[in-house]
Amino acid sequence: MKLNCVVVDDSSLQRMVIAKLVNNHPNLNLVGDFSNAIEAKNCMTVHTVDLIFLDVEMPVISGFDFIDGLKAKPQVIFITSKAEYALKAFDYDATDYLQKPIVLERFNASVKRALDLHLLRQENHDEDG
Repeated sequence: MKLNCVVVDDSSLQRMVIAKLVNNHPNLNLVGDFSNAIEAKNCMTVHTVDLIFLDVEMPVISGFDFIDGLKAKPQVIFITSKAEYALKAFDYDATDYLQKPIVLERFNASVKRALDLHLLRQENHDEDG
């Protein structure tokens, strides 16, 4: 099973780091990486996205505002350098929260959580039908 992912971060260096982590992970498929929420949103109208790696602090549209504006909400792993965003991230039903600089073990733990949740939702969905 693979989750389709997008990376949204206004820092090109951070985007490269996260995109590389995604590409190296056997259960993730990188659909695209974007420097702003508008590009990411456009991509998500065309592609199925299961998981977003999302920077909180971005110019114009913050990560939180971006999530507010989505009709279908995929899983979100927030990425930020500031710990005080963690509580707010949970208000947004975030799958997880990664603090910069990102550590591989922590990244893998987040992805495992996302995969487990994805499977759980699929099972529940199947039972409903």
